[in-house]
Amino acid sequence: MSLSVPAGRAVDLRVQAVEKTLEHVERSLQTHLDRDTVVRKRRSVGARTDRDTWVRIERRSLDKIGVQGWNGTECAARLAGVAQPEWHACVVWRDADEPAMWRADETDLLPGGPIGTAVLSEDPKLPDTWWRALNASLDALAGQSTSRVATPDTETITQNLVTESLRAAFPGSFDTTVEQWVPAHADLNWANITAPTFCLFDWEDWGDAPRGLDSASLWASSLAVPALADRVRHERNADFVSRDGKLMTLFACSKILTPDAHPQDPRLETARRMAARTLQNLQTD
Repeated sequence: MSLSVPAGRAVDLRVQAVEKTLEHVERSLQTHLDRDTVVRKRRSVGARTDRDTWVRIERRSLDKIGVQGWNGTECAARLAGVAQPEWHACVVWRDADEPAMWRADETDLLPGGPIGTAVLSEDPKLPDTWWRALNASLDALAGQSTSRVATPDTETITQNLVTESLRAAFPGSFDTTVEQWVPAHADLNWANITAPTFCLFDWEDWGDAPRGLDSASLWASSLAVPALADRVRHERNADFVSRDGKLMTLFACSKILTPDAHPQDPRLETARRMAARTLQNLQTD
């Protein structure tokens, strides 16, 4: 089952026809998807089933599927102490017309709604119990082991990628060597976390990454709300004060401080200040 896409044109599932894909998933998983609950994103579509579960369907080009495979959500099911929806089943198939694959994972429903978009503009005013649950899950995740390598933004994170990203954004003399690699969600932002009950979902990109990647990513997702960004740094302080955490802070800033960044992006000034301070700390460590 595939979409008809003109050659050279990127697929955006927010605008592409997906009905045939939904029907294919229904037949494969022997369920019905409630069309009134469909959520469409650029490369994924999700919907509630008639057995009160959730199915997330993703299209990924073959060049974005590495040797470790494409089963992050399935592999995350074994992680102990991490609040996440229980995984039930999946179906995977090759696109008949394009160099891409499709994957549908069925999980429990979320215990609450996503807190917001990837970048928040208002403080969600989360209680202390929520922050304790976040810390417990991230600490439990980092304490486990895996042969997977994280793929933030579908790109495998390596020492070379870290070095190239930091050198391109922040010319200067500082050591970019990562000392500690630990399991990370690798797409930690406010669109992938629930409240009032904490739960972390969308695990397709998790794997080993430099310590502090998740904390820095959540901080960057909070920069339009200074009090929230400060709370993230306070809660995840052990990550941020580590040398790898400083590198990941710069890594997160590099994704904001791009040449084509919108001049009205409310995150820019804070990212610039933090990058300058972090660079100074790294150069004097």
